[in-house]
Formats: sequence, structure tokens, C-alpha cells
Amino acid sequence: MKTLPVAVQVYSVRDDAERDFKGTMQKIKDMGYDGVELAGLYGMKPAEVKAILEEVGLVPLSAHVPFQELEADIEGTVAQYKEIGMQYIAIPYLMEEDRPGTEKFLKNIETFKKIGEACKKVGITLLYHNHDFEFVKMPNGQYALDYIYTEIPADLLQTELDICWVKVAGEEPVDYIKKYAGRAPVVHLKDFYKEGKPANMYELIGIETEKKEETGKFEFRPVGHGMQNIPPVLDAALEAGSKWVVVEQDQSYDTPALEAVKMSRDYLKGLGW
Repeated sequence: MKTLPVAVQVYSVRDDAERDFKGTMQKIKDMGYDGVELAGLYGMKPAEVKAILEEVGLVPLSAHVPFQELEADIEGTVAQYKEIGMQYIAIPYLMEEDRPGTEKFLKNIETFKKIGEACKKVGITLLYHNHDFEFVKMPNGQYALDYIYTEIPADLLQTELDICWVKVAGEEPVDYIKKYAGRAPVVHLKDFYKEGKPANMYELIGIETEKKEETGKFEFRPVGHGMQNIPPVLDAALEAGSKWVVVEQDQSYDTPALEAVKMSRDYLKGLGW
């Protein structure tokens, strides 16, 4: 059976990585992960990160790099991750002032192009990692997420579809992965449980939002332990020509973070991945 290599987004185990980066990377390797997607350098220089990942035997697949950091110094920031050996850099999140529907959004698309060009020059592919706020309609009737990919050519920007946020937005992850066949090299596997209309979901990932009354429940879960139907997602990733899948769990609650990402990896192993 054909499968894809599996990485983990280090944000999932950020506290462990902060305390002991090398030890945490070794534990991730021992779980059976093939690579990692970074979310920061944990106080280390790029060369140190590169050396640890090489020693442990994890592929430095990609990195989530804040848009503001890229915007402030495109070439310098890209060069850091090139030194580590990253294949991909992902724009992970847009603050409220940068999102679709704001004055800055169209300008940001031009900045995305510049970042994509800087990445391309050094052999890195730029990705865009979605949440649910990109699923608002532009004046032309397109979702803002699709508008981004229409406006920016595929050689400058590829998708990193996050199946949790696609589903939360009311669309089917399988359909979206297939829609971007050939342009979906990395798929984010993220599971969740949701009931009602919970407010302030982004507070769960450390983003301050205006306080709203809760009218439901939302929790991130290990892959295969929530509401997502994972096997068709994996089939769609293969069909779409994806190169990697990445496990991410933003919060693990009462379960230790390392245990939660092991549960995800064990579930995928149970499917033959």
C-alpha cells in the first residue's frame, strides 16, 4: 500500500521543545515520525537546529514563520530556514488587521508574491496554511482562500490545507484536497470535537480575541480520535500528489502533549501509514 511520510508540527509539543529540544526531537523520532515542521527556533541558531535534526534523523520539512517576521525581512528570514534545510516555509496565520475584508488584505497578496519569489530563488516552496477566516466571500463570489491561489501563480505559492479549519468553515477536506491536486504538497492532519457554536476558538491557539459568550464546545483531538473521517483524507492526499502529511494538535488539555502526538502517530500506523 502506498503511503506518505508523516511529520509533526512542533507547535503541538512546544513546551517540551522549549525545555529540551533535542530530547523532544528524539522522542518524536522514536514514535515513528519522519520529519518535523517547526514553529520557531527555540532560542537556537539555524545551524544548531540543523545539527540536532540531522543527528536525530528527522527531516527538516517545513516551518511556520509569522507573516510579520517575513514581511519585515523577507530575504534574511528565508535565508535562516534555508540554512536549516527546509523544503517549505508556510505563512501560518493572519492577524485580524491582515485578513480578508480588511484594507490591507489585497496588499498582503502582493507581499505573499514577493515572499514566494524569495523562497523560489533559494529552492524553497512557499505554502499558505489556512484557518476558517479565509472562507469568506470576495466581491467576485470566490472564497478568499481560493482568491489567494487564483491571484498568485502555483510556482510562487502552494497550499497547506488544514483539514480541521476547512471542516470548521463548512467545507469538506477531501473535496478541497482534490480541488488543489498538484498544488497540495503538504496536508495538515488535525482532528477536533465540536458541538454548537463555540466562541473564541482562536484563544485555544494563544490568540487574544474579543470576549464572546460561549454557546458550544470545541476541542482539538489526536488524529483519529475526533470527528474527522481520516482514511478518505489520506486517500485524497495520495490522489492529489501530496508529498507529506503533518500532524498538528494545538492543545492537548489533560493529555500530555507528547502522549497526544504519539496517539496520532499510532492511529496512522494502525492504518498502515
